[in-house]
Amino acid sequence: MASSGQPNVLFIAMDDLNDWIGVMGGHPQTITPNLDRLANSSVLFTNAHCTAPACNPSRTAIFTGRSPHKSGVYSNNQKMREFLPETELIPKTFAKNGYRSSGSGKLLHYFIDARSWDEYYPPAETDNPFPRTLYPDRRPLSLPRGGPWQYVETDWGPLHATDEEYGGDYLVAEWISEQLEQPQDKPFFLACGIYRPHEPWFVPKKYFEPFPLDQIEFPPGYLDDDLEDLPEAGKKLGPNRYFDHIREQGQWRQAVQGYLASIHFGDAMVGKVLNALDNSPHAENTIVVLWSDHGWHLGEKQHWQKYTGWRACTRIPLMIRVPEKTPNLPEGTKPSVCDQPVNLLSLAPTLLELCGIPANPEHDGPSLLPLLKNPEAEWNHASVTYLGTPGTYSVSGKQWRLIHYTNGDEELYDIKVDPYEWKNLAGQSEYLAIRDELFSTAPKNFAAKPDPSVASLPELPWNEIEDKSAPASIPDGAPFDVVFINKNSEPVRLFWMNRQGITQGYGIISPGKEKRQQTRPGAVWMIQSADGESLGYFIVDDRSAKAVIPD
Repeated sequence: MASSGQPNVLFIAMDDLNDWIGVMGGHPQTITPNLDRLANSSVLFTNAHCTAPACNPSRTAIFTGRSPHKSGVYSNNQKMREFLPETELIPKTFAKNGYRSSGSGKLLHYFIDARSWDEYYPPAETDNPFPRTLYPDRRPLSLPRGGPWQYVETDWGPLHATDEEYGGDYLVAEWISEQLEQPQDKPFFLACGIYRPHEPWFVPKKYFEPFPLDQIEFPPGYLDDDLEDLPEAGKKLGPNRYFDHIREQGQWRQAVQGYLASIHFGDAMVGKVLNALDNSPHAENTIVVLWSDHGWHLGEKQHWQKYTGWRACTRIPLMIRVPEKTPNLPEGTKPSVCDQPVNLLSLAPTLLELCGIPANPEHDGPSLLPLLKNPEAEWNHASVTYLGTPGTYSVSGKQWRLIHYTNGDEELYDIKVDPYEWKNLAGQSEYLAIRDELFSTAPKNFAAKPDPSVASLPELPWNEIEDKSAPASIPDGAPFDVVFINKNSEPVRLFWMNRQGITQGYGIISPGKEKRQQTRPGAVWMIQSADGESLGYFIVDDRSAKAVIPD
């Protein structure tokens, strides 16, 4: 049980925030006074990396303390509770040890997990972590959708609204602030999920104004011919259609502006929460932890979004401030910078140790307590980031980084002289010992990556037939599976509509049965009754899904 001397914990998450904050120097135009002031009163980890470069596996690792190579959760399409149904999350651990665990906003991947919290906003029974949020009446606003392969939220632009009218993260910060203002009869674990700068980059206009479009600077890490020295696996992972499409539409500068504006807005919401803490009765006995789930590419390596092992995607802000009289760190932390390689997997064991809660033997990361005591302490750990395919990962050391792909391809970078990873040194004999040392720190066995169940897949809309036939397919993008489920009381026939709108048969689906079919974004699949009547059709979107044929 918690003792009366245990500290509170304020656990602040930001989404898709790379190193574009003032104290980390990621972009010269960023405006983050509140993140900077927290960093300047904390231990700032400048060599911190995510456990996975995607929201779901990263947040699953943080809240469970379990590494992807042991849990098998590597990607966004795997629902955490499907694969880890009984694993205890850190808010529950705190609650079982005398704390009140409360949260608001996006902390897990688009769900709340009500059983892990004492209180949540929005209410936990909704399982929707987002309060009302203002969006433009017309979408897309700035970036035309290039095809069904494109994530619909890849868009940006200013909103003519106040923070209050906008809602979203403002309402999260407001609720968190209200909790901080209240006296508490027990210590608290209070988690705050700030969604921006996750796409879409729509925030109130005042956050765009400090970034005039004609003055926007492109990412410092961008280099035109940056792919030439990459192995085949890196060349395949780097370029994606988003970056080409954004440049073709003349929107790169606008996108950088939108990301900077969203960071500026998110920083303001963090400031609102920090001000509430500073003015609260809990200011002197609250541990503050702030982290981002992973970084973000804005053209570096010809890539947009995340999902890679490069430093632009793995390196994240991490800052921890510990007050005096904390059980296992009675002197508290001193404002300092630590450049040892650390990982978000360490957050759960670190917080338990700081608060005097028994360690969880299932936690896979080392506690950061030695570095909080002395940021220059010896640290015999590397930081491993697991990509979406088991066996593909990056290893970050103090000076060097290794990216290892499942097929054996590798990249090696000296971050001290090449922070943007422009010169791949893998395969050069003089660096083999460094490569081998990094490789030795990575796991050699990886949990399999289970496919998500059919029940957990998103559902494609059912469209009624007009003009006796379905539209032609416009297939565009990488293949994946869609599962057709026949809820009709009669057998149905499955047809693909080709580019000319001509049907091609793919068999019969019996009542109550399923058919797994490989397809692509933009493909159209028509359903007919056994006697040839056209019933309806599905248009495949940008990801694997289920297609339920109604009765």
